[in-house]
Amino acid sequence: MKPQSKTHRIWLTTEAERLALMLKALGNPVRFQIVQTLAERQTCITQEIVDSMPLAQSTISQHLKVLREAGLVRGEIEGPATCYCLDPQGVRWLKEQVEAWLPGCCGEPGPDPAFQVVPSKTAERHR
Repeated sequence: MKPQSKTHRIWLTTEAERLALMLKALGNPVRFQIVQTLAERQTCITQEIVDSMPLAQSTISQHLKVLREAGLVRGEIEGPATCYCLDPQGVRWLKEQVEAWLPGCCGEPGPDPAFQVVPSKTAERHR
């Protein structure tokens, strides 16, 4: 006789689901790098993002789709290309939610010298 598995669904509020979706999107190293590149450059067409990574255009497009659906980036079609930028409302909302989710857990706010994001090669080429 096979033991029955218990499956439990965790019910989250709409805001908690949105936060989890954003964090999941950022949990992928490629998407994390895309967001970092957009933060550094402000705007990029798809090909500029593709040129900064060793991945196919179709793969980058899939990652951009996930980031758009999570509310972290926006894309505007400009002729044959799509121009991407961070979604300021989405990023602001994410920052506020993380702060509200973990209030006062880490003492005084300020940069943590142990955690530094290394500039991407894209940013270095455009300086």
